[in-house]
Amino acid sequence: MCGIHLRTVLVHIVFSITTPDSRTRSFYRTMNPQPKKSNSNAPLTPEDQQKMINEVRETIKKHKSVEKIKEHRPDEFSRFCSDESVSRYLRARNWNVKKAVKMLETSLIWRMNYKPEEIRWKDVAAEAETGKIYRSNYMDKDGRVVLVMRPKFQNTKSTRSQIKYLVYCMENAILNLPPGQEQMIWLIDFDGFNLSNVSINSTKETANVLQNQYPERLGLAILYNPPKFFEPFYKMVKPFLEPKTANKVKFVYADDPNTKGIMDNLFCMDELESAFGGKDEEYFDIKKYAEKMIEDDAKRIALRSGEDFSKPNADSDSNSDSKSKKAMA
Repeated sequence: MCGIHLRTVLVHIVFSITTPDSRTRSFYRTMNPQPKKSNSNAPLTPEDQQKMINEVRETIKKHKSVEKIKEHRPDEFSRFCSDESVSRYLRARNWNVKKAVKMLETSLIWRMNYKPEEIRWKDVAAEAETGKIYRSNYMDKDGRVVLVMRPKFQNTKSTRSQIKYLVYCMENAILNLPPGQEQMIWLIDFDGFNLSNVSINSTKETANVLQNQYPERLGLAILYNPPKFFEPFYKMVKPFLEPKTANKVKFVYADDPNTKGIMDNLFCMDELESAFGGKDEEYFDIKKYAEKMIEDDAKRIALRSGEDFSKPNADSDSNSDSKSKKAMA
C-alpha cells in the first residue's frame, strides 16, 4: 500500500470520531499545515444559551422540509426539539444558530427517511454475531454507556448492513443512558487489527452517521493497543481539531503504565473486561446478548408508545422512564 493511501485510510479512521467541519479541514491541512486560529469568543451565559435554543426551535418549526415528520411522527419531532436535543446540535456547531438549524433539519429528514427507531434486533442479528460492536454490561465511573468495538471481527462486506447495525447500536446505547447523562464511551480494541479490516466507504458512512446524526453523543473514544503508526498520524490531525474534539480521543497501550492509568481512572477494574486490563473474564456471548437486545427492543417500543413502566416489576421508575424518553432524542 502506497504511503498516501495509507495516510488516507488512517485519517478516515480518525474522522469517524471527529466533527465534520474539522474533518474536511484536517484532511487537506495535514498535507500543508497552517497555524490554527485562536477562538476569542467569550463564554455564553445560561441565558444566552437558552435564547439560542429557543431560536433554533422556533426556526426549525417553520421549515417546510420537516412538515412530514411533524405530521407523521410528532413525538419524534418534539423529542428532537427539546432543550437537551437542540443544545447538542448547538454545541456541535459552536453555538452558531444558523448552522445548528441546518444540522438539525438534515438530521430530522434523515430520521424521517431512515427510520432508525424501527430497526429491531432481528434486522441486524447477523451483523452482531462476531461481537464486532456491542453494548457492554458496565458503564464508566460517570455513568456513561460503553460501546465496545473490535474491527478485527468485521464479518460482512455490505456497507448498508454495517451502518444499519451501527445505527441500531447507537439507538440502543442512548436508550440505556442513565438520567442526566447524554454521552457514551467508545472502547475500540485493536487487537489483531490490520488494514484489511478497513473499508474507506464504510468509514465515510460511519463518520457521516455518527457526526451528523448523533452530535455530542461521544464522551470519549479510547483506542486500545492501536498500531504504533496510528498515533503519529493523529498528532498531525489534532492541531486542526476543536480542542474539545481532540481531547475525546485517548491512546491506551497495555504495556504503558502511564496510558494504562486512563483505564483505572475511568472504570471500575473489577467490572472491566480482561481484554482491556480489567478483572472480568466473561466474554461476549451472542445468545445472551441477543436476549438482552430483544428485551431492549420491547422496552423501546413501549417507551415510544407511552406505556407506563412505573408499575410493579417494571424495569425502571417513572422518573427514570421520563428521562429515558428525553435521552432518546
